[in-house]
Amino acid sequence: GCNHLVTNEYVKNNAVVVDVGISRINGKLTGDVDYDSVSPKCSYITPVPGGVGPMTVAMLLENTYEAYKLQK
Repeated sequence: GCNHLVTNEYVKNNAVVVDVGISRINGKLTGDVDYDSVSPKCSYITPVPGGVGPMTVAMLLENTYEAYKLQK
């Protein structure tokens, strides 16, 4: 996680940006992408928090269940 490392000059118009980085700045969660400067150029962008986090949790639970089944 490197707070706001990716700015609008790194992103093409209509790009899809998936921000998986997370940092805590003054008690607030923020991503590696400078959301405010990048989002106007994007066709889609994941927010931080609330973007890929729920999917990560879901996949961890699924993988845990699959590992449990393989143990039987």
